[in-house]
Amino acid sequence: MTRGIYIGRFQPFHDGHYSVVERIADDVDELVLGIGSADASHSTRNPFTAGERIMMITKSLADLDLVTYAVPIEDLDRNAVWVSHVESMSPDFDVAYANNPLVIQLFREAGVEVRQSPMYDRHVLEGSEVRGRMIDDGDWESLVPDAVVEVVDEIDGIERIQMVSDTDANGA
Repeated sequence: MTRGIYIGRFQPFHDGHYSVVERIADDVDELVLGIGSADASHSTRNPFTAGERIMMITKSLADLDLVTYAVPIEDLDRNAVWVSHVESMSPDFDVAYANNPLVIQLFREAGVEVRQSPMYDRHVLEGSEVRGRMIDDGDWESLVPDAVVEVVDEIDGIERIQMVSDTDANGA
């Protein structure tokens, strides 16, 4: 059995993330989704809590034929011990999926096999684009799984990101 880990902030979980998980599903029996910056929320860059992101991921992946575990991973500003921090917060894993050069380097230095996950439509499907559309009342719904739309509606996420973006813009 092979278990992989895929780490992201998932602010929010979008169709690009979903397509990466679909591709990883061909390689592994189980997948840990490490929710980075789990301690951050209620800002323009990180509007959603770790719990809300777990709901988005769990509901979005419910129909996928893959055992998944969503685990929160708080930020740690000490790169030398970051991989051991991730390992302490996660079920054991055999391979890490990443595209972030620092994350790749840190896993490799720790002796973890790293596979780069192909990005899907990256110029549109990135969190900052989705969050920008949420702030501007644009079409963000077409960029995320239906389950994410439901979670964002349930938590009044659009009102939140619009409010915190006003706060951030005013230098607070």
